[in-house]
Amino acid sequence: MQDQLKQQQEYNQEIKQSISQCEQLNPQFEDQLKVKDQQLLQQQHQAQTKIQQQFLQSSPELIQNSFTYQFIEESSIRKQDNCQAIAINSDCSIVIVGCYEKINVFQLKQDVLKEIQVLNEHQSIVNTLQFMKKSKQFMSGSYDKQIIIWSLNENNKWVCQQKLNGHNGWILCLLLNINEDLIITGSEDNTIKFWMKQNHYWLCSQTVTDHNNYVVGLSLNQKQNQLISCACDEQILIIEQSQQDCKWSVVQKIKVETTGCRICFINENSFIFQLYCVEYLHFYEFNDINKQYTKTKDIAMKSGGDYQFFPIKFIEPQCLIVIKTSNYVNFIRKIGNYEFKIEQSIQFGNFDLFGCVSDDGQFLITWDEESKEIQIRKYNQI
Repeated sequence: MQDQLKQQQEYNQEIKQSISQCEQLNPQFEDQLKVKDQQLLQQQHQAQTKIQQQFLQSSPELIQNSFTYQFIEESSIRKQDNCQAIAINSDCSIVIVGCYEKINVFQLKQDVLKEIQVLNEHQSIVNTLQFMKKSKQFMSGSYDKQIIIWSLNENNKWVCQQKLNGHNGWILCLLLNINEDLIITGSEDNTIKFWMKQNHYWLCSQTVTDHNNYVVGLSLNQKQNQLISCACDEQILIIEQSQQDCKWSVVQKIKVETTGCRICFINENSFIFQLYCVEYLHFYEFNDINKQYTKTKDIAMKSGGDYQFFPIKFIEPQCLIVIKTSNYVNFIRKIGNYEFKIEQSIQFGNFDLFGCVSDDGQFLITWDEESKEIQIRKYNQI
């Protein structure tokens, strides 16, 4: 016991000596410690700032402000004929509207539409339109079974450049890849056709025949190597392009409970799917384990009668999904990977409602049966 007590006293004495030595340290050393502490705090602050920036960049929806689309009543244009397709070019200077078999071309300037040309090449109702971004061209699809490529000539007039024939039924949907060298079309003849551009001329390169009814919706993923389609046959097709021969083949068929009307990728590995007259949207994600898409969420929505026209639009910078359900145009914010928030729902008189949103989300242009007007609504941040 005495030995232990002695060892403890010696240890205490050593501690006292160490404390005394610390108290006699040069004040300059204390200053160095303070500098080190400040540097450490600064590094911690920089690290925290970097993490916050990365977090906000990965979730831009967290810094988005509230908004509304305001109706510009004085810009409305009366149109008695059904206008089943509308498209806006990339700089929001030209609007094209399918009015039965005609295509009306409008100049959009200072939020006012001015008709500048009427195109008469189609023989039946025009129900799908899309502008190209890399060239002064657009595409139209019609009940006359034709796709027409339109070009702007040297006199600043739109002219028919080429007619694509090959479908045996109405053209119900079409899309263009990012490189603008591939057009994909869906038809009443139950087929999906792939048209490749060769020496400024479009040729059908492949036909997919796996659907058993009208093909009404198409969407490409960000990598442009995967296509999803929906039809009136209660199934979704996942179609992939081979890296070897560039051919497209069906890799998955998803059975659904009823007819689909709209479908759209919202990132590389997930998409939303809308069914006719059902009060929710389906959210599908790619499962890395079984390499299949599976439904992971239902998103509650208003529903009612509907047409498949007025495709879903995903505006990536704002993380906004624009989707028509019955007589509503809905603006849904994607929050993170699994949450969705309805920011605004614009109600119209009935479900005979057609339109589109500009690529930058600034304009919503519609035509509806009740008003019989082409109407402009403009994005307004609150």
